[in-house]
Amino acid sequence: MESSKPHALVKLANTKMPFGKYKGTYLIDIPEYYIVWYHNKGFPKGEIGTMLHLVYELKLNGLEYLVRRLKNK
Repeated sequence: MESSKPHALVKLANTKMPFGKYKGTYLIDIPEYYIVWYHNKGFPKGEIGTMLHLVYELKLNGLEYLVRRLKNK
């Protein structure tokens, strides 16, 4: 397993939305309907878009609880 992957999940767990309707909300806590809206509209470019796409995949597969466990660790 690549060593940077666990760090990426910890970073995802502790990153808040920097803009929009859910500004200040942890990415993993953004409601699923909003993440699906971004999926349909197109995720933003850059790191935040990559992280939102990962949140989409986690929620789609019912795995967001794994990331919630990593908050503030």
